[in-house]
Amino acid sequence: MTTAETDMPLLRVTGLNAGILKKDEPLAILRDVELSIHRGEMVGVVGESGSGKSMTALSVLGLLPGAVRITAGGIVFDGEDLVTASAASMRSVRGRRIGMIFQDPMTTLDPVVRVGRQIEEAYRIHHPKASRPAARKRAAEMLQLVGVPDVHRRMEQYPHQWSGGMRQRAVIAMALVNDPELIIADEPTTALDATIQAQVLELLARVRRELGVAIMLITHDLGVVAQYADRVVVMYAGQVVESTSTTALFRDSRHPYSRALINSRPSLSRPGQPLAAIPGQPPALDELPEGCPFSPRCTSPSKSPRCRTERTMLALSSDGRLSACHYRDVKEQR
Repeated sequence: MTTAETDMPLLRVTGLNAGILKKDEPLAILRDVELSIHRGEMVGVVGESGSGKSMTALSVLGLLPGAVRITAGGIVFDGEDLVTASAASMRSVRGRRIGMIFQDPMTTLDPVVRVGRQIEEAYRIHHPKASRPAARKRAAEMLQLVGVPDVHRRMEQYPHQWSGGMRQRAVIAMALVNDPELIIADEPTTALDATIQAQVLELLARVRRELGVAIMLITHDLGVVAQYADRVVVMYAGQVVESTSTTALFRDSRHPYSRALINSRPSLSRPGQPLAAIPGQPPALDELPEGCPFSPRCTSPSKSPRCRTERTMLALSSDGRLSACHYRDVKEQR
């Protein structure tokens, strides 16, 4: 394999636009989204609710809600164009080569089917020639991998007999059962308490190390990103506003929104100090500002009238950083 081939991303999203189709003009949900993930890499996708994180993931999986359509752009997974792929091709990718972990395991697991049977079925869908005993063995192996004790007894139980953390382990086992190359984890720990959150995140990190699977981690928690992600994609109002390494983002972020998110985190170095909240609210999709979508909330000293009138595009700064800010080369103190 050549150097160029090894440098090719496993997943490459370019200029992705998606919107709700209307008679006059589509209502944009995603605007020119750019994102890449290499093999074995964990990329964090962060932003407030409504920023387009989950819609980007659903676009990759071909699972957009009925009224939403991709209107432009490309999604290439290991050389295959997923935007133009047939329904049959997408079924062979979804669940087989790309696994999905949703926020709430109870939306993934069928409450009236035993947990073991559900994981077996996920395997046999993509391995129709596999026997029932072979599928059961594979399901047990995956549950053992994710740390479920007393596996064979647990496989005979129903989801309501498992705790929230254990159900999420079952969902991770289901995502891994077909040996995928990429896992999309959409807020996988939001519904869990802090201790179980840490266990699940450590599990994902271990799975990545041991199996070499790439992970797209969608989260609103910058602390999680700082600890686990190699790179970060920051989204706001349906577009990527910054894309860089995790180290670079926290050391020297180049977009005011990224800096505002970082400043809004609780800090042990500032005990008792109030959080630095971001003023205002994200814009409604049908009321986006003419210029930078973050401009009404931006408190950067570099802000100018240009920010209100001229749309920002993701572009390289002088040191090779990707940012959608007119003043991406201006270094500011947080």
